[in-house]
Amino acid sequence: MDEEITIIDSNTRNEKIKNFFISNRKIIIAGFLIILVAIIGYLLIKEMEERHKVKLANQFNITIINFNTEDKQKTIDQLNKLINENDSTYSPLALYFLIDNNLIDNKNEINSLFDKLINKTNLDEEIKNLIIYKKALFNSDFSTENDLLQILNPIINSESIWKSHSLYLIAEYFYSKNEKEKAKEFFNQILVLSNANSEIKIEAQKRLNRDLGE
Repeated sequence: MDEEITIIDSNTRNEKIKNFFISNRKIIIAGFLIILVAIIGYLLIKEMEERHKVKLANQFNITIINFNTEDKQKTIDQLNKLINENDSTYSPLALYFLIDNNLIDNKNEINSLFDKLINKTNLDEEIKNLIIYKKALFNSDFSTENDLLQILNPIINSESIWKSHSLYLIAEYFYSKNEKEKAKEFFNQILVLSNANSEIKIEAQKRLNRDLGE
């Protein structure tokens, strides 16, 4: 008797499942097609992104290989195009090449390119902080105290791995201006920083011991 009831229950359950699929077959098929289309679309987008990345890599490498100091403008134009691509890899590399080879004299133009990377390019947070630090480094020879602090504030007010580098840059800036108390303040901040770069920490301690009477 119990066996018969079990068989009946099983048949009833199977019938219900069958009826559910029959009644909802259009919705199920539509759902399956939507998922399939989404997967194919995702794979196509990834493929296009990969191809675009390879294209940018080739453009960057060709530009660097063909760099000629007698025809700087061509290199500048090509690197500017790469920066405007807002690519997380080749846009920063293009700007670094412009700066390292002194291809643009206008400081405002360089800062504008830095801002384009920082504000418009989709970057990993620490890569973005590195670019902010490099912008500050570029400006440190001619910026005012307020301008330099303003550039570095996003890093100083964070737990970034570039925080100790930024504090050291500001400390050295004040030391170069003979503002020793301000310099000491920032060097000391490095010493108590939990994630400070070990080499930066050693250099900060050396500066305090050797030149600032610590």
